[in-house]
Amino acid sequence: MELVIVTGMSGAGKSQAVSALEDIGYYCVDNIPPRLITKFAELPGESGNRISKVALVIDVRSQELFFEYAHCLDELARQRIPYRTLFLDCSDGELFNRYKETRRRHPLHQEGQPAIEPAIARERKLLAAAKERADFVVDSSHTGAIELRARVREMFLDDARDSMTVVCSSFGFKNGIPSDADLLFDVRCLPNPFYVDELRPLTGLDKPVRDYVLGSRQAKGLIPKLLDLVDYLIPLYRHEGKSQLVVSIGCTGGKHRSVAFCELLAYDLAQKGIPAKALHRDINVKS
Repeated sequence: MELVIVTGMSGAGKSQAVSALEDIGYYCVDNIPPRLITKFAELPGESGNRISKVALVIDVRSQELFFEYAHCLDELARQRIPYRTLFLDCSDGELFNRYKETRRRHPLHQEGQPAIEPAIARERKLLAAAKERADFVVDSSHTGAIELRARVREMFLDDARDSMTVVCSSFGFKNGIPSDADLLFDVRCLPNPFYVDELRPLTGLDKPVRDYVLGSRQAKGLIPKLLDLVDYLIPLYRHEGKSQLVVSIGCTGGKHRSVAFCELLAYDLAQKGIPAKALHRDINVKS
């Protein structure tokens, strides 16, 4: 049986994640009290039950019942019931904008308190421990619905319990630091193709930019050190049971230097037999 538990910030995209899981055959149940987790985990063992994949959504709509969440995960471990957890995160500013646009009520909104920021802050504090225990953390701040669903499908389409996928994610510091990064590297110390007229409209996916970035003296010194550090850390994270390691590499705009380094890292890992893919958050963001 495959059990996935989905949680995260309200407005961060849990409904999109559930849609993606349903697309790949998961039996999904939304907004259940945490104490029922183990009951749903027993479904496949019941006589005549053919359900083999279950996804449960648990969040602060359960109000005080959410405090039982950590205990329920411990109980799953005690009973040796395998599970994976997905945490959907989003920046406070983007969550505020989403609630403002949809005019939906936040589940922790209090009567007589017009501002939504305090509710978001309370929720983030309440979910901090759940995020810390998550196998997968996805930051949807700069991710559209279609891209988010595609990413979730990739995560759970194949059983990756016995391996760890490395996501090499490029970003631009001017657009904010991704909250789902496990490792973060800053390559703004390298020569910037933005200031070369013929390279400015291109990206790190284009050979001229890639050659400019990776061929610099500074990059040639950095590359072996970066690859060696990631090689050293991957077995340590795998030993701790992580299912996904997000390596975020940032430059100023997220179009040139960070993209080239993410592609290089993903290729190097794939050559070593480590499941890896490159994602480029800000490559299409207008300057």
